[in-house]
Amino acid sequence: MKAPYHEIGIVNTREMFRKAMEGGYAVPAYNFNNMEQLQAIIVGCVESRSPVILQVSKGARDYANQTLLRYMAMGAVQMAREMDSRIPITLHLDHGDSFELCKSCIQSGFSSVMIDGSHLPYEENIKLTKQVVDYANPYDVSVEGELGVLAGIEDEVSSEVSHYTDPKQVQDFVDRTGVHSLAISIGTSHGAYKFKLKPGEAVPPLRFDILREVEKRLPGFPIVLHGASSVLQKYVAMINAYGGNLQGAAGVPEEQLREAARSAVCKINIDTDGRMVVTAVVRRILAENPGEFDPRKYLGPARKELMEVIKHKNTNVLGSAGRY
Repeated sequence: MKAPYHEIGIVNTREMFRKAMEGGYAVPAYNFNNMEQLQAIIVGCVESRSPVILQVSKGARDYANQTLLRYMAMGAVQMAREMDSRIPITLHLDHGDSFELCKSCIQSGFSSVMIDGSHLPYEENIKLTKQVVDYANPYDVSVEGELGVLAGIEDEVSSEVSHYTDPKQVQDFVDRTGVHSLAISIGTSHGAYKFKLKPGEAVPPLRFDILREVEKRLPGFPIVLHGASSVLQKYVAMINAYGGNLQGAAGVPEEQLREAARSAVCKINIDTDGRMVVTAVVRRILAENPGEFDPRKYLGPARKELMEVIKHKNTNVLGSAGRY
């Protein structure tokens, strides 16, 4: 059965993850909502020679329009090739919440989908995840499942309380669903407020003990970290300096993410950082130039700043730079 995504020029995650696990790095999964973010991601990954997963939430798909999104992805691939780059590019649905949404994305050209049944009772999560896997397999589309619940708010994903992944469940879940990768909860969180810290208090470390136990029970299996933005304080300060209010926003320290990337974690999701970089630069430019009304004059510099942050993350955090 011919997969619709082949027409776009993208790939699924199978080979991408195999190389990442062998090389001790993680593939970046960057969320985007508009053209400028997409341009920054592609140029940043081409210039740092990193594989990339272009990640789209349900809300972003609705915002961009599914037909336009398909051609944006096609244009992104062509843009990379015209820059003489052969980096592998995946188009991935982030936090799909239904079989129907995953099916629609597969038919419109996604090469990878996530079905998030983590909020459901265990057996219902298995049933839903297997339904998506059974549909995706004939199209050679990768499927990511999730065990454990992350706290925080980002797009439609919302939870007040986190639940760590139970390592005793992971092998049964993978065996019964057939998923190709598994997102686990080890202390990351969605949104800009990943941790509620008191003044002077340090960010708690990720639960690497859970990660190590999952690795033992699923040797050689691709593991995914969601909610892994570092909430870079430079941009928190810039947003606050130009009229914003992000007091106490804190994320996952970059050194902890680098440690995770050396393990079975071969995909790390980054959304909030991209939003914050763009917002910070736009706020600064409009505050300093209150008469400006040309979107290119503030979105262009925001795009350039995001591109530099992406190159930094690929090189110094995920270890994916220079792999292609």
